[in-house]
Amino acid sequence: MASRRMITSLRGTLAASAPPLRQHRQRGGMVCAQCQQRWSSVSQRPGSDRVNFPGAVNSLFTTSLEFKRATEDDAMPTYRYIDQEGVVVDNSRDVNLSTEEMLKIYRDMVTVSIMDLIMFDAQRQGKVSFYMVSAGEEGIAVGSSSALLPSDPVFAQYREHGVFLHRGTTVSEFIHQCFSTRTDLGKGRNMPVHYGSSKQHVHTVSSTLATQIPQASGAAYALKLENQRNPTEPGRVVACYFGEGAASEGDFHAALNIAATRSCPVLFICRNNGYAISTPTLDQYRGDGIASRGVGYGIDTVRVDGNDVLAMRAVTQQARDLALSEGGRPVLIEAMSYRVSHHSTSDDSFAYRARVEVEDWKRRDNPITRLRKYLESRDLWDEEKEKTLRSDLRQEVLKAYRAAEKEKKPELAGLITDVWAEMTEEQVEQLARVKRLVEQYPNEYDVSEFEGGMGSVDALLKAHGR
Repeated sequence: MASRRMITSLRGTLAASAPPLRQHRQRGGMVCAQCQQRWSSVSQRPGSDRVNFPGAVNSLFTTSLEFKRATEDDAMPTYRYIDQEGVVVDNSRDVNLSTEEMLKIYRDMVTVSIMDLIMFDAQRQGKVSFYMVSAGEEGIAVGSSSALLPSDPVFAQYREHGVFLHRGTTVSEFIHQCFSTRTDLGKGRNMPVHYGSSKQHVHTVSSTLATQIPQASGAAYALKLENQRNPTEPGRVVACYFGEGAASEGDFHAALNIAATRSCPVLFICRNNGYAISTPTLDQYRGDGIASRGVGYGIDTVRVDGNDVLAMRAVTQQARDLALSEGGRPVLIEAMSYRVSHHSTSDDSFAYRARVEVEDWKRRDNPITRLRKYLESRDLWDEEKEKTLRSDLRQEVLKAYRAAEKEKKPELAGLITDVWAEMTEEQVEQLARVKRLVEQYPNEYDVSEFEGGMGSVDALLKAHGR
Protein backbone atom coordinates (compact mmCIF):
# COMPACT_ATOMS: atom_id res chain seq x y z
CA MET A 1 0.00 0.00 0.00
CA ALA A 2 2.86 2.38 0.81
CA SER A 3 4.34 1.84 -2.62
CA ARG A 4 0.94 2.44 -4.26
CA ARG A 5 0.49 5.69 -2.31
CA MET A 6 3.95 6.88 -3.32
CA ILE A 7 3.24 6.16 -6.98
CA THR A 8 -0.03 8.07 -6.76
CA SER A 9 1.70 10.99 -5.06
CA LEU A 10 4.52 11.14 -7.55
CA ARG A 11 2.08 11.13 -10.42
CA GLY A 12 1.26 14.66 -9.28
CA THR A 13 4.46 15.68 -11.01
CA LEU A 14 3.54 13.85 -14.21
CA ALA A 15 2.08 15.74 -17.11
CA ALA A 16 -1.22 17.38 -16.30
CA SER A 17 -2.13 16.91 -19.94
CA ALA A 18 -1.65 13.13 -19.99
CA PRO A 19 -4.04 11.46 -22.42
CA PRO A 20 -7.48 10.71 -20.94
CA LEU A 21 -7.01 7.10 -22.02
CA ARG A 22 -4.61 6.54 -19.15
CA GLN A 23 -7.17 7.87 -16.70
CA HIS A 24 -9.62 5.19 -17.88
CA ARG A 25 -7.12 2.40 -18.35
CA GLN A 26 -8.05 0.53 -15.17
CA ARG A 27 -11.03 0.56 -12.90
CA GLY A 28 -10.95 -1.89 -10.04
CA GLY A 29 -8.14 -3.82 -11.74
CA MET A 30 -10.08 -4.29 -15.01
CA VAL A 31 -9.57 -2.50 -18.31
CA CYS A 32 -12.60 -0.29 -18.81
CA ALA A 33 -15.09 -0.98 -21.61
CA GLN A 34 -14.54 2.46 -23.12
CA CYS A 35 -10.82 1.75 -23.61
CA GLN A 36 -11.49 -1.68 -25.04
CA GLN A 37 -13.93 -0.18 -27.51
CA ARG A 38 -11.36 2.35 -28.67
CA TRP A 39 -9.14 -0.44 -29.92
CA SER A 40 -11.81 -2.91 -31.05
CA SER A 41 -14.07 -0.63 -33.08
CA VAL A 42 -13.41 1.50 -36.12
CA SER A 43 -16.99 2.67 -36.55
CA GLN A 44 -18.39 6.02 -35.42
CA ARG A 45 -21.54 5.78 -33.32
CA PRO A 46 -24.48 7.85 -34.59
CA GLY A 47 -24.83 11.01 -32.52
CA SER A 48 -21.59 10.51 -30.60
CA ASP A 49 -20.16 13.62 -28.95
CA ARG A 50 -16.56 12.53 -29.49
CA VAL A 51 -14.22 10.84 -31.94
CA ASN A 52 -14.35 7.05 -31.64
CA PHE A 53 -11.57 6.12 -33.98
CA PRO A 54 -8.26 4.27 -33.54
CA GLY A 55 -5.68 7.02 -33.37
CA ALA A 56 -7.70 9.69 -31.58
CA VAL A 57 -7.76 9.66 -27.82
CA ASN A 58 -11.30 10.25 -26.62
CA SER A 59 -11.47 13.61 -28.38
CA LEU A 60 -14.64 15.64 -27.86
CA PHE A 61 -16.19 17.44 -30.83
CA THR A 62 -16.24 21.24 -30.56
CA THR A 63 -17.49 24.23 -32.53
CA SER A 64 -14.62 26.39 -31.29
CA LEU A 65 -11.84 26.57 -33.88
CA GLU A 66 -8.62 27.30 -32.02
CA PHE A 67 -5.00 26.20 -32.25
CA LYS A 68 -3.18 25.01 -29.15
CA ARG A 69 0.08 26.68 -28.25
CA ALA A 70 2.26 25.70 -25.29
CA THR A 71 3.23 28.54 -22.97
CA GLU A 72 5.60 28.85 -20.02
CA ASP A 73 2.61 28.37 -17.75
CA ASP A 74 2.24 24.85 -19.16
CA ALA A 75 5.77 23.81 -18.13
CA MET A 76 5.95 20.52 -16.26
CA PRO A 77 7.09 20.94 -12.64
CA THR A 78 10.45 19.59 -11.44
CA TYR A 79 10.35 17.23 -8.47
CA ARG A 80 12.88 17.57 -5.67
CA TYR A 81 13.27 15.97 -2.24
CA ILE A 82 15.94 18.22 -0.70
CA ASP A 83 16.75 21.81 -1.60
CA GLN A 84 20.14 23.34 -2.35
CA GLU A 85 20.95 23.53 1.37
CA GLY A 86 20.21 19.86 1.96
CA VAL A 87 16.91 20.57 3.71
CA VAL A 88 14.06 18.13 3.13
CA VAL A 89 11.23 19.86 1.26
CA ASP A 90 9.06 16.79 0.63
CA ASN A 91 7.99 15.53 4.04
CA SER A 92 5.43 13.14 2.60
CA ARG A 93 7.96 10.34 2.05
CA ASP A 94 11.02 8.78 3.60
CA VAL A 95 14.14 8.05 1.57
CA ASN A 96 14.11 4.57 3.14
CA LEU A 97 17.90 4.25 3.13
CA SER A 98 20.18 2.86 5.81
CA THR A 99 23.17 4.91 6.92
CA GLU A 100 25.44 2.47 5.09
CA GLU A 101 23.49 2.82 1.85
CA MET A 102 23.41 6.60 2.13
CA LEU A 103 27.16 6.81 2.67
CA LYS A 104 27.79 4.47 -0.28
CA ILE A 105 25.83 6.81 -2.53
CA TYR A 106 27.91 9.74 -1.29
CA ARG A 107 31.19 7.84 -1.64
CA ASP A 108 30.35 6.79 -5.20
CA MET A 109 29.61 10.36 -6.22
CA VAL A 110 32.86 11.64 -4.74
CA THR A 111 34.80 8.77 -6.34
CA VAL A 112 33.47 9.68 -9.78
CA SER A 113 34.39 13.33 -9.32
CA ILE A 114 37.96 12.57 -8.20
CA MET A 115 38.53 10.02 -10.98
CA ASP A 116 37.22 12.54 -13.51
CA LEU A 117 39.70 15.20 -12.41
CA ILE A 118 42.68 12.87 -12.58
CA MET A 119 41.73 11.28 -15.90
CA PHE A 120 40.94 14.66 -17.47
CA ASP A 121 44.48 15.77 -16.59
CA ALA A 122 45.81 12.46 -17.92
CA GLN A 123 44.32 13.22 -21.33
CA ARG A 124 45.78 16.70 -21.32
CA GLN A 125 49.19 15.13 -20.62
CA GLY A 126 48.78 12.74 -23.55
CA LYS A 127 48.47 9.62 -21.41
CA VAL A 128 45.05 8.69 -22.82
CA SER A 129 43.48 9.77 -26.08
CA PHE A 130 40.07 10.89 -24.88
CA TYR A 131 37.94 11.34 -21.76
CA MET A 132 34.52 12.62 -20.72
CA VAL A 133 33.74 13.86 -17.23
CA SER A 134 30.33 13.92 -15.55
CA ALA A 135 30.91 16.91 -13.28
CA GLY A 136 27.63 18.23 -11.94
CA GLU A 137 25.73 15.15 -13.11
CA GLU A 138 27.00 12.54 -10.63
CA GLY A 139 23.66 12.50 -8.81
CA ILE A 140 21.69 11.39 -11.87
CA ALA A 141 23.69 8.21 -12.46
CA VAL A 142 24.26 7.18 -8.85
CA GLY A 143 20.77 8.10 -7.64
CA SER A 144 18.98 6.21 -10.40
CA SER A 145 21.30 3.21 -10.19
CA SER A 146 20.62 2.85 -6.47
CA ALA A 147 16.92 2.30 -7.26
CA LEU A 148 17.44 -0.38 -9.90
CA LEU A 149 17.92 -4.10 -9.40
CA PRO A 150 21.47 -5.28 -10.19
CA SER A 151 19.88 -7.59 -12.79
CA ASP A 152 18.09 -4.75 -14.64
CA PRO A 153 19.84 -4.32 -18.02
CA VAL A 154 21.31 -0.88 -18.62
CA PHE A 155 22.00 0.92 -21.91
CA ALA A 156 24.32 3.79 -21.02
CA GLN A 157 25.57 6.75 -23.00
CA TYR A 158 28.87 8.20 -21.76
CA ARG A 159 28.29 10.05 -18.47
CA GLU A 160 27.07 7.05 -16.54
CA HIS A 161 30.28 6.35 -14.61
CA GLY A 162 28.16 6.37 -11.47
CA VAL A 163 25.94 3.55 -12.72
CA PHE A 164 28.92 1.29 -13.33
CA LEU A 165 30.56 2.25 -10.04
CA HIS A 166 27.42 1.69 -7.98
CA ARG A 167 27.01 -1.74 -9.58
CA GLY A 168 30.53 -2.81 -8.66
CA THR A 169 32.93 -1.65 -11.37
CA THR A 170 36.27 -0.88 -9.72
CA VAL A 171 38.34 2.24 -10.23
CA SER A 172 41.04 -0.02 -11.66
CA GLU A 173 38.65 -1.41 -14.29
CA PHE A 174 37.64 2.11 -15.33
CA ILE A 175 41.22 3.27 -15.77
CA HIS A 176 42.49 0.12 -17.48
CA GLN A 177 39.70 0.57 -20.05
CA CYS A 178 40.80 4.14 -20.70
CA PHE A 179 44.42 3.00 -21.13
CA SER A 180 43.32 0.02 -23.31
CA THR A 181 45.48 -2.43 -21.37
CA ARG A 182 45.52 -6.21 -21.64
CA THR A 183 43.29 -6.42 -18.55
CA ASP A 184 40.61 -4.20 -20.11
CA LEU A 185 37.33 -6.12 -20.21
CA GLY A 186 36.84 -4.85 -23.76
CA LYS A 187 40.30 -6.10 -24.81
CA GLY A 188 41.43 -2.61 -25.75
CA ARG A 189 39.12 -2.46 -28.73
CA ASN A 190 37.10 0.60 -27.80
CA MET A 191 37.66 4.27 -27.16
CA PRO A 192 38.24 5.44 -23.59
CA VAL A 193 35.04 5.86 -21.50
CA HIS A 194 33.26 3.21 -23.61
CA TYR A 195 32.73 0.87 -20.68
CA GLY A 196 30.70 -2.32 -20.66
CA SER A 197 30.13 -5.24 -18.31
CA SER A 198 28.13 -8.39 -19.01
CA LYS A 199 28.54 -9.38 -15.37
CA GLN A 200 26.82 -6.18 -14.28
CA HIS A 201 24.24 -6.28 -17.09
CA VAL A 202 25.47 -3.01 -18.63
CA HIS A 203 25.75 -2.97 -22.41
CA THR A 204 28.93 -1.48 -23.84
CA VAL A 205 28.79 2.24 -24.55
CA SER A 206 28.68 3.16 -28.23
CA SER A 207 30.10 6.33 -29.81
CA THR A 208 27.22 6.60 -32.26
CA LEU A 209 24.70 8.98 -30.74
CA ALA A 210 21.32 7.60 -29.63
CA THR A 211 21.69 4.08 -31.07
CA GLN A 212 21.22 2.62 -27.59
CA ILE A 213 17.69 4.02 -27.25
CA PRO A 214 15.86 1.80 -29.78
CA GLN A 215 18.06 -1.09 -28.64
CA ALA A 216 16.74 -0.52 -25.12
CA SER A 217 13.15 -0.65 -26.37
CA GLY A 218 13.83 -3.95 -28.10
CA ALA A 219 15.51 -5.40 -25.02
CA ALA A 220 12.59 -4.22 -22.87
CA TYR A 221 10.13 -6.00 -25.15
CA ALA A 222 12.14 -9.20 -24.71
CA LEU A 223 12.09 -8.65 -20.94
CA LYS A 224 8.33 -8.17 -21.06
CA LEU A 225 7.93 -11.62 -22.59
CA GLU A 226 10.39 -13.06 -20.08
CA ASN A 227 8.52 -11.47 -17.18
CA GLN A 228 5.30 -13.04 -18.48
CA ARG A 229 6.90 -16.49 -18.76
CA ASN A 230 8.28 -16.27 -15.21
CA PRO A 231 5.56 -14.54 -13.17
CA THR A 232 6.96 -15.81 -9.85
CA GLU A 233 10.37 -14.22 -10.49
CA PRO A 234 11.08 -10.53 -9.73
CA GLY A 235 10.19 -8.49 -12.79
CA ARG A 236 13.00 -6.66 -14.57
CA VAL A 237 13.08 -3.38 -16.46
CA VAL A 238 15.55 -1.79 -18.85
CA ALA A 239 17.18 1.53 -17.96
CA CYS A 240 18.35 3.66 -20.89
CA TYR A 241 20.43 6.83 -20.42
CA PHE A 242 20.98 9.65 -22.90
CA GLY A 243 21.33 13.42 -23.10
CA GLU A 244 18.87 15.97 -24.41
CA GLY A 245 21.03 16.30 -27.52
CA ALA A 246 20.49 12.62 -28.33
CA ALA A 247 16.75 13.30 -28.07
CA SER A 248 17.10 15.29 -31.29
CA GLU A 249 18.01 12.10 -33.16
CA GLY A 250 15.40 10.07 -35.03
CA ASP A 251 16.36 7.02 -32.96
CA PHE A 252 14.90 8.69 -29.88
CA HIS A 253 11.47 9.14 -31.46
CA ALA A 254 11.40 5.67 -32.98
CA ALA A 255 12.38 4.15 -29.62
CA LEU A 256 9.68 5.97 -27.65
CA ASN A 257 7.03 5.07 -30.18
CA ILE A 258 8.05 1.39 -30.17
CA ALA A 259 8.08 1.27 -26.37
CA ALA A 260 4.71 3.02 -26.09
CA THR A 261 2.86 0.93 -28.66
CA ARG A 262 4.34 -2.37 -27.45
CA SER A 263 4.07 -1.44 -23.74
CA CYS A 264 7.72 -2.15 -22.99
CA PRO A 265 9.03 -1.95 -19.39
CA VAL A 266 11.79 0.58 -20.03
CA LEU A 267 12.94 3.69 -18.16
CA PHE A 268 14.15 6.40 -20.53
CA ILE A 269 16.42 8.56 -18.37
CA CYS A 270 17.32 11.81 -20.11
CA ARG A 271 20.06 14.03 -18.72
CA ASN A 272 19.08 17.56 -19.73
CA ASN A 273 22.28 19.43 -18.91
CA GLY A 274 21.64 22.47 -21.07
CA TYR A 275 24.09 21.77 -23.87
CA ALA A 276 24.49 19.18 -26.64
CA ILE A 277 28.22 19.42 -27.36
CA SER A 278 28.37 23.11 -28.36
CA THR A 279 24.66 23.69 -28.90
CA PRO A 280 22.56 25.16 -26.06
CA THR A 281 19.05 23.85 -25.58
CA LEU A 282 17.60 27.15 -26.80
CA ASP A 283 19.00 26.29 -30.25
CA GLN A 284 18.02 22.60 -30.04
CA TYR A 285 14.26 22.73 -29.64
CA ARG A 286 11.16 24.72 -28.85
CA GLY A 287 8.67 23.58 -26.28
CA ASP A 288 8.88 22.28 -22.74
CA GLY A 289 12.14 20.36 -22.72
CA ILE A 290 12.19 16.63 -23.39
CA ALA A 291 9.41 15.77 -20.93
CA SER A 292 6.71 17.11 -23.21
CA ARG A 293 7.71 14.60 -25.86
CA GLY A 294 7.03 11.70 -23.53
CA VAL A 295 3.50 12.95 -22.96
CA GLY A 296 3.06 13.29 -26.72
CA TYR A 297 3.89 9.62 -27.15
CA GLY A 298 1.46 8.59 -24.42
CA ILE A 299 4.27 7.76 -21.97
CA ASP A 300 4.16 8.41 -18.22
CA THR A 301 6.62 11.24 -17.71
CA VAL A 302 8.24 13.03 -14.80
CA ARG A 303 10.80 15.82 -14.49
CA VAL A 304 13.24 15.74 -11.59
CA ASP A 305 15.99 17.90 -10.13
CA GLY A 306 19.10 15.99 -11.25
CA ASN A 307 21.23 17.72 -8.61
CA ASP A 308 19.10 16.08 -5.92
CA VAL A 309 20.37 12.50 -5.72
CA LEU A 310 17.64 11.50 -3.26
CA ALA A 311 14.91 12.83 -5.56
CA MET A 312 16.55 10.96 -8.41
CA ARG A 313 16.41 7.76 -6.40
CA ALA A 314 12.77 8.27 -5.36
CA VAL A 315 11.64 9.05 -8.90
CA THR A 316 13.45 6.03 -10.34
CA GLN A 317 11.94 3.76 -7.70
CA GLN A 318 8.43 4.88 -8.54
CA ALA A 319 9.13 4.82 -12.27
CA ARG A 320 10.38 1.25 -11.99
CA ASP A 321 7.19 0.17 -10.19
CA LEU A 322 5.15 1.95 -12.83
CA ALA A 323 7.08 0.29 -15.68
CA LEU A 324 6.22 -3.15 -14.28
CA SER A 325 2.52 -2.37 -13.76
CA GLU A 326 -0.25 -3.47 -16.14
CA GLY A 327 2.05 -5.98 -17.83
CA GLY A 328 4.67 -3.38 -18.74
CA ARG A 329 4.86 0.26 -19.82
CA PRO A 330 7.59 2.81 -20.61
CA VAL A 331 8.41 5.79 -18.39
CA LEU A 332 10.37 8.91 -19.32
CA ILE A 333 12.44 10.69 -16.66
CA GLU A 334 13.91 14.08 -17.53
CA ALA A 335 16.67 14.94 -15.05
CA MET A 336 17.66 18.60 -14.99
CA SER A 337 21.34 19.20 -14.18
CA TYR A 338 23.61 21.89 -15.61
CA ARG A 339 26.76 20.61 -17.32
CA VAL A 340 29.61 22.37 -15.51
CA SER A 341 32.29 20.49 -17.46
CA HIS A 342 33.34 20.64 -21.08
CA HIS A 343 31.43 18.21 -23.29
CA SER A 344 34.61 16.13 -23.59
CA THR A 345 38.36 16.60 -23.78
CA SER A 346 37.80 17.48 -27.46
CA ASP A 347 35.67 20.47 -26.48
CA ASP A 348 36.35 23.96 -25.12
CA SER A 349 32.98 25.05 -23.77
CA PHE A 350 34.21 28.57 -23.02
CA ALA A 351 34.13 29.19 -26.75
CA TYR A 352 30.33 29.16 -26.62
CA ARG A 353 29.44 30.07 -23.03
CA ALA A 354 30.75 32.49 -20.45
CA ARG A 355 33.16 31.20 -17.82
CA VAL A 356 31.29 33.18 -15.17
CA GLU A 357 28.12 31.22 -15.99
CA VAL A 358 29.86 27.91 -15.30
CA GLU A 359 31.52 29.14 -12.12
CA ASP A 360 28.19 30.48 -10.88
CA TRP A 361 26.58 27.06 -11.29
CA LYS A 362 29.50 25.34 -9.57
CA ARG A 363 29.16 27.62 -6.61
CA ARG A 364 25.37 27.76 -6.46
CA ASP A 365 24.41 24.11 -6.76
CA ASN A 366 26.26 20.81 -6.81
CA PRO A 367 24.81 17.32 -6.22
CA ILE A 368 27.73 16.24 -4.02
CA THR A 369 27.66 19.37 -1.88
CA ARG A 370 23.89 19.13 -1.52
CA LEU A 371 23.98 15.55 -0.23
CA ARG A 372 26.88 16.38 2.06
CA LYS A 373 24.82 19.14 3.68
CA TYR A 374 21.96 16.69 4.14
CA LEU A 375 24.29 14.16 5.80
CA GLU A 376 25.84 16.79 8.05
CA SER A 377 22.42 17.94 9.22
CA ARG A 378 21.87 14.39 10.46
CA ASP A 379 25.29 14.11 12.10
CA LEU A 380 26.32 11.44 9.61
CA TRP A 381 29.22 13.43 8.16
CA ASP A 382 31.77 16.07 9.13
CA GLU A 383 34.88 17.84 7.85
CA GLU A 384 37.28 15.23 9.21
CA LYS A 385 35.46 12.39 7.46
CA GLU A 386 35.44 14.43 4.27
CA LYS A 387 39.20 14.95 4.32
CA THR A 388 39.87 11.29 5.03
CA LEU A 389 37.52 10.10 2.28
CA ARG A 390 38.96 12.38 -0.38
CA SER A 391 42.54 11.54 0.57
CA ASP A 392 41.85 7.79 0.49
CA LEU A 393 39.99 7.95 -2.81
CA ARG A 394 42.67 10.05 -4.46
CA GLN A 395 45.30 7.51 -3.44
CA GLU A 396 43.12 4.68 -4.75
CA VAL A 397 42.69 6.38 -8.13
CA LEU A 398 46.38 7.28 -8.43
CA LYS A 399 47.42 3.72 -7.55
CA ALA A 400 45.18 2.34 -10.30
CA TYR A 401 46.43 5.02 -12.68
CA ARG A 402 50.10 4.15 -12.14
CA ALA A 403 49.40 0.43 -12.56
CA ALA A 404 47.48 0.96 -15.81
CA GLU A 405 50.19 3.26 -17.15
CA LYS A 406 52.77 0.47 -16.81
CA GLU A 407 50.56 -2.38 -18.02
CA LYS A 408 51.05 -3.98 -21.42
CA LYS A 409 48.56 -3.48 -24.24
CA PRO A 410 46.55 -6.51 -25.46
CA GLU A 411 48.03 -8.97 -27.96
CA LEU A 412 48.33 -7.54 -31.47
CA ALA A 413 46.49 -10.53 -32.89
CA GLY A 414 43.47 -9.31 -30.95
CA LEU A 415 42.96 -6.79 -33.74
CA ILE A 416 41.41 -9.52 -35.83
CA THR A 417 40.29 -12.35 -33.56
CA ASP A 418 36.84 -12.85 -32.00
CA VAL A 419 35.10 -11.85 -35.24
CA TRP A 420 34.45 -15.27 -36.79
CA ALA A 421 34.61 -18.73 -35.25
CA GLU A 422 37.40 -19.45 -37.74
CA MET A 423 39.52 -16.82 -39.45
CA THR A 424 38.64 -16.16 -43.08
CA GLU A 425 41.20 -16.01 -45.87
CA GLU A 426 40.77 -12.25 -46.00
CA GLN A 427 41.56 -11.92 -42.31
CA VAL A 428 44.67 -14.05 -42.61
CA GLU A 429 45.85 -11.84 -45.47
CA GLN A 430 45.12 -8.68 -43.48
CA LEU A 431 47.13 -9.99 -40.56
CA ALA A 432 50.01 -10.85 -42.88
CA ARG A 433 49.94 -7.26 -44.16
CA VAL A 434 50.12 -5.98 -40.60
CA LYS A 435 53.23 -8.10 -40.07
CA ARG A 436 54.85 -6.83 -43.28
CA LEU A 437 54.04 -3.20 -42.41
CA VAL A 438 55.56 -3.44 -38.93
CA GLU A 439 58.69 -5.15 -40.27
CA GLN A 440 59.07 -2.53 -43.00
CA TYR A 441 58.75 0.44 -40.65
CA PRO A 442 60.05 -0.74 -37.24
CA ASN A 443 60.80 2.80 -36.03
CA GLU A 444 57.24 3.94 -36.67
CA TYR A 445 55.59 0.90 -35.11
CA ASP A 446 56.90 0.03 -31.67
CA VAL A 447 55.17 -3.23 -30.77
CA SER A 448 57.09 -3.77 -27.55
CA GLU A 449 54.23 -2.26 -25.53
CA PHE A 450 51.87 -5.01 -26.73
CA GLU A 451 51.78 -8.30 -24.88
CA GLY A 452 54.14 -10.72 -26.66
CA GLY A 453 55.12 -8.16 -29.28
CA MET A 454 54.68 -9.74 -32.72
CA GLY A 455 54.54 -13.20 -31.14
CA SER A 456 50.75 -13.53 -31.21
CA VAL A 457 50.65 -12.47 -34.87
CA ASP A 458 53.39 -14.91 -35.83
CA ALA A 459 51.68 -17.76 -33.97
CA LEU A 460 48.34 -17.10 -35.62
CA LEU A 461 49.84 -16.85 -39.10
CA LYS A 462 51.81 -20.04 -38.53
CA ALA A 463 48.63 -21.85 -37.49
CA HIS A 464 47.18 -20.89 -40.90
CA GLY A 465 50.25 -21.91 -42.88
CA ARG A 466 51.68 -18.42 -43.47
